[in-house]
Amino acid sequence: MDSIVVTGGGPLNGEIPIAGAKNACLTLMPATLLSEEPLTLTNAPRLSDIKTMTTLLQSLGAEVTSMQDGQVLAMSSHNIHNHTADYDIVRKMRASILVLGPMLARDGHAIVSLPGGCAIGARPVDLHLKALEAMGAELELKDGYVHAKAMQGLKGGVIDFDFASVGATENALMAATLAKGTTVINNAAREPEIVDLADCLRRMGAQIEGDGTPSITIQGVDRLNGATHPVVTDRIELGTYMLAPAIAGGEVELIGGRINLLSAFCEKLDAAGISVEETQRGLKVSRKNGRVNAVNVVTEPFPGFPTDLQAQMMALLCTAEGTSVLEEKIFENRFMHAPELLRMGAQIDVQGGTATVTGVDKLKGAPVMATDLRASVSLILAGLAAEGETTVSRVYHLDRGYEHVVGKLSAVGAKIERIKE
Repeated sequence: MDSIVVTGGGPLNGEIPIAGAKNACLTLMPATLLSEEPLTLTNAPRLSDIKTMTTLLQSLGAEVTSMQDGQVLAMSSHNIHNHTADYDIVRKMRASILVLGPMLARDGHAIVSLPGGCAIGARPVDLHLKALEAMGAELELKDGYVHAKAMQGLKGGVIDFDFASVGATENALMAATLAKGTTVINNAAREPEIVDLADCLRRMGAQIEGDGTPSITIQGVDRLNGATHPVVTDRIELGTYMLAPAIAGGEVELIGGRINLLSAFCEKLDAAGISVEETQRGLKVSRKNGRVNAVNVVTEPFPGFPTDLQAQMMALLCTAEGTSVLEEKIFENRFMHAPELLRMGAQIDVQGGTATVTGVDKLKGAPVMATDLRASVSLILAGLAAEGETTVSRVYHLDRGYEHVVGKLSAVGAKIERIKE
């Protein structure tokens, strides 16, 4: 099992190119199922989750070809011969549920495993099902699979979400493009990945209005055509690498970055004493002066502070002047990185969904273990600011969401290497 070794202490200077968004690409790929014509995605990230979605689509009969070192995905679904998404593939990645809406909309039937063997409720799959039922789908849960039918086709309807779920909004949006009549999604998620999906679907001939707002209206069409679409910049990778010079010192330019992807996050960085400057090519980030200031953070759906940047922000605040409070309001059990940061000398008190962080002068290198994707990269960031050597084990989590972490950080002066085991 590989590990990453970080030796802290030096400032970072240079530039880091930001990849296309994992969460956007994983949503855009199932959109190929909506059309018999080719869909090509450019600026695709090179990640293990993309390979998993490729395997899933191929199991259904789609053709997926990776080109230009994986940054271009050419897909065609002219011959979908299987409408069952098996547990063995779906269990690896929650985004697999996003094949349900497109298959049901195009062919009137689909059988999809519940992702990750999860119970309905946590990170709720029930909202996906509620949306499809509102469009006339007949659903049955049997032996861990969703059996969905709409033999006369889906029909437009009004979908009222109790919670602004990103995945459920995406599934409903794709399904509604081929439904008969008009569909309205209320309390829709507003994330940039939703807007990116809508842009792609419009290129394919869909009629969509209101994406990026809480109410999206879709006028169904008879068929969608092929298209070529660039994947939006990964705002979570962007925010992660913005924190690298904030933690270690120095000045780094993030190529492809935009403030409007992370406005709430950028406001917190400013309050902490971090300069974020727009350039012609992206964003330039540096620490304004000395030690960073403590700030309070509450995670919220977009446009609020992203839950996927909470762990990385905690790493920064471990060395801030004063005490910070972080409230996690999106997912439970999202503070599993805190005990590992404690091993590095951090002062953190976790009570339920709230973590109180009292900044220390210096973190110290230590052997730590990654527990999930964002936690793993937060430990690498902490290692950049720590005295001595930090060894992060179980870094296979990283490969799901960050491409070439060691190469990108090494290019700006970090002392970091991956140890193969």
